[in-house]
Amino acid sequence: MLKKITMTCVTIILMFIFLLIPSSSLARPIPKGKLESTREMRAVWIASVYNLDWPSKKGLPVKEQKQEFIHLLDEIKAMNMNAVIMQIKPTADAFYPSAYGPWSEYLTGTQGKDPGYDPLEFMIDEAHKRGLEFHAWFNPYRITMNHTDLSRLSADHPARKHPDWTIAYGNQLYFNPGIPEAQDFIVGGIEEVVKNYDIDAVHMDDYFYPNKIAGVPFPDQETYETYGKKAFTHIEDWRRDNVNHLVEQINDTVKKVKPYVKFGISPFGVWRNIKDDPTGSNTTAGMTNYDDLYADTREWIQQHNIDYVTPQIYWSIGFQAAAYDVLTKWWSNEVKGKPVHLYIGQATYKINQNSDPAWSDPEEYFRQIELNRQSQLVQGSMHFSLKDLNRNPLNIKNRLIDDAYRKPALIPEMPWLHQKAPKKPIIQSIKKTADGASLQIKNDRHSTAVYYAVYRLTTKGSYELLQTVRKETGTLTSVKHLSAHQNKIDTYKVTALNRLHHESKPATKRVN
Repeated sequence: MLKKITMTCVTIILMFIFLLIPSSSLARPIPKGKLESTREMRAVWIASVYNLDWPSKKGLPVKEQKQEFIHLLDEIKAMNMNAVIMQIKPTADAFYPSAYGPWSEYLTGTQGKDPGYDPLEFMIDEAHKRGLEFHAWFNPYRITMNHTDLSRLSADHPARKHPDWTIAYGNQLYFNPGIPEAQDFIVGGIEEVVKNYDIDAVHMDDYFYPNKIAGVPFPDQETYETYGKKAFTHIEDWRRDNVNHLVEQINDTVKKVKPYVKFGISPFGVWRNIKDDPTGSNTTAGMTNYDDLYADTREWIQQHNIDYVTPQIYWSIGFQAAAYDVLTKWWSNEVKGKPVHLYIGQATYKINQNSDPAWSDPEEYFRQIELNRQSQLVQGSMHFSLKDLNRNPLNIKNRLIDDAYRKPALIPEMPWLHQKAPKKPIIQSIKKTADGASLQIKNDRHSTAVYYAVYRLTTKGSYELLQTVRKETGTLTSVKHLSAHQNKIDTYKVTALNRLHHESKPATKRVN
């Protein structure tokens, strides 16, 4: 009897210990034959304003511009990223021939001067060659960066043709968000790109109504009285409605032209502080989307006017005024049950150069990424910006390559953007080479495949994702430099993915 009681106690104790162990710590064998891959957005912003990331300076010869961009993409691919967010309209201008804005000065040094090629077409082609999604980044309202003089704009600038659409605040010019014709013009400029270019997403960041200047009200009282006073008692509510309407218009237009093109926004990291709204985040940020930028991000999520939201949570874990962990949880609750992906904007630019000592801790960035991964609702990261990753502060870039992003990842699916998975691909041939293995996939022109994913059988019996490639033009897509065991049979599986990353059943091939 005593022995039985003792055994029962031991069993209870062991069960208690088992329950205390986090599920992630328990060894879970992967079923044999399973395709083992991660779904995670890994994107990086490439800013063109002030030549922050690319081109490195104004007026570079075309050949050098192209070489620079190709090098940047190769760096991105080496980090196992899977998307780029390229700023193509930084100041009501364009990195492509446009009816809605002049050529950008950040290309040639002179606004309106033709660079001699189509940079947007080139950038999209090169990104797609490397299997990277291309998110076209627009700044909707901003016209100038450091002056308010219309005469300094190029002769063909739309702001000079429609000066009544513009509004000056601080030392910058903007399209007035309250003028319906200006809103329609902004939407038309985005529609032009969606129609003419093979982009994967339309992207906007946190620039809506400009940051408030202390003691200087935004000068739109007359616009409010003309367009908003009858419907809105408070000018602030009218401003928010202007932005809401723009966001809704953009989404509707994008989906009407190409239903598969995503629309995402990367807002400031705080919607509202809890002191101003009991449903806001437990933060004390000096600025918020809702109260200062008139960007009601919650509304966009609830109305499904965006496909993804990437709050710029540019603070450290535990930071008193606005903690990374607190805000990540708050945004997770906002998207829960909604057809909207949540990615987190990561402040690479702060690493080892910020007054908050946490940013001098080499583990802070990776704690943030791990925190993202622990949430079922956070589906990846967007890093600001590329030049900050490439300067490799605290060895961050190398550690991404060697650890956090060591293995490639598929981009998360968006089930609400309906597309059936492609049919199973056909592996035409496979052979061992001096540097691993190479295979050829037969391209079916009737298939919806845009990407292929290649897996290899591991000693555990599962299949590990080795590489993703963009489907090539022509009859075959070649995949080279695959890891392989020499003098041993290897088994590979290949799946096809459409442009929204729905994955087919695998084709299998063995090779000696």
